[in-house]
Amino acid sequence: MDNPENLKHWQKGLTSAEHLSGDPGVLGSKMKLTFTFGKRKMELIETITKINFPHEFHANYKSASTHNIQQNFFESTEEDYTKWVSKNEFIPLNLVMRILMFIMPSTFKKQTIKYMTDFKNFAENGTSIQNA
Repeated sequence: MDNPENLKHWQKGLTSAEHLSGDPGVLGSKMKLTFTFGKRKMELIETITKINFPHEFHANYKSASTHNIQQNFFESTEEDYTKWVSKNEFIPLNLVMRILMFIMPSTFKKQTIKYMTDFKNFAENGTSIQNA
């Protein structure tokens, strides 16, 4: 999760990850993530707000239309698995996104679950979405 080279294996649509500022992977560092979904291109700026691997990773993601505050928590289970809890707050930055979030709130949850599932498959089985 903390290696930008691995992002392409579990974040569908990711076309590039470019370091912008700060020391890569540390508190306050910024990275530009570019995604392509069909003909639509989306750029996000990731800012790391807390990093305490293997227990926590928090970041903010800002695009032209949304601001996403994400808190990720990792804990061991009695069965020797890792439980990943991801708390997300999506803040619309324009009228169109406000309407979409009101009409289709489950879309954002489904996308988050998809990324979590793809990460699990990559981390546990080495299954990359690039081979799907």
